[in-house]
Amino acid sequence: MNSLTAGRLPRFVEFYVLAGSLVVVGGAFMLLGFNLGGWIFLSVVLYLIVLAALSTLAENRRKAVDRIVRSVVTIAFLLAMAPLVSTLFTVAAKGIAQLNWGFISQTGGAVFNPQTLKVTITAGAWQAIVGTLEITGIATLMSVPVGILTSIYLVEYAKPKQWMARTVTFLVDVMTGIPSIVAGLFAFSLFTLIVGPKAFSGFSASVALSVLMIPIVVRSCEEMLRLVPHDLREASFALGVSRFSTIIKIVLPTAIAGIVTGVMLAIARVIGETAPIFMAASFTDNFNVNPFFGPMQTLPVLAYTGIKFPGQDIAASIASAWGAALLLVILVVLLNIIARIVAKVFAPKGAR
Repeated sequence: MNSLTAGRLPRFVEFYVLAGSLVVVGGAFMLLGFNLGGWIFLSVVLYLIVLAALSTLAENRRKAVDRIVRSVVTIAFLLAMAPLVSTLFTVAAKGIAQLNWGFISQTGGAVFNPQTLKVTITAGAWQAIVGTLEITGIATLMSVPVGILTSIYLVEYAKPKQWMARTVTFLVDVMTGIPSIVAGLFAFSLFTLIVGPKAFSGFSASVALSVLMIPIVVRSCEEMLRLVPHDLREASFALGVSRFSTIIKIVLPTAIAGIVTGVMLAIARVIGETAPIFMAASFTDNFNVNPFFGPMQTLPVLAYTGIKFPGQDIAASIASAWGAALLLVILVVLLNIIARIVAKVFAPKGAR
């Protein structure tokens, strides 16, 4: 026997034990009564017990503990992924039938024909797509500069025990825990005081989303800037470069990949928000591209209203809601892909 492989279980022993556990427990459940949840749970328990026993007998206690811990971590990962996979599968299965060029390119709503006195319901999400991009884009334009400049101040200029830095950090922590409905109420109340009652607009919704985005951008960018080695800053200062030029030409390019990732996390956090947009921008079937006047429609609100307030054709409204949800998922994926490309293009050459 090869001394290097002695005292070790076969390479794929975990898969063999798992398959055996599934078969044994499945056979027992076929006789006693099948239950999917119980079958999976008891199979996992049997798998851990058998794997621990085999590893202890063939290897040693330390390797057995290592195998068990790795198996538990893998199981925890699969449990965490199960809701995500289930959600994506459900949205894709129910929304793919509605996803076509007509649904994407036309405006949905009801059309009344005075000659036939019939009301025709058309399914469309174009007004929701435009509203989502406008509201999220304006919120990003307001939030990203504020968030990045705040993180630069906290990392590059502020002293750790300075009262201003501690105050800003405290306020950012408080804003991180603000419920989205509170942000919507804030924006609605603010524009009601400024403009008047029922001051629904896309810009109002953008303000609500920016309240949710800013703390995420600040926190993520702050951590990325702190990861930049101090040696780079000191080398730049030693060459006589000013602090401002060092930040612009050294620090930010080095951390650009992490900064872009943090910005995309903030966008993904707010692009699917329903409550603040529903309160600040309301909803409409009309095609409104003016973010400063009148209600606007967005994809998450379209999905919500299609389920909660269906029209005369309930089935069509529910189908439109699932189509809007699938469009929203696709939009988030595309934005993340674009962000990855941008981060890779602008990242320092040595990090590619």
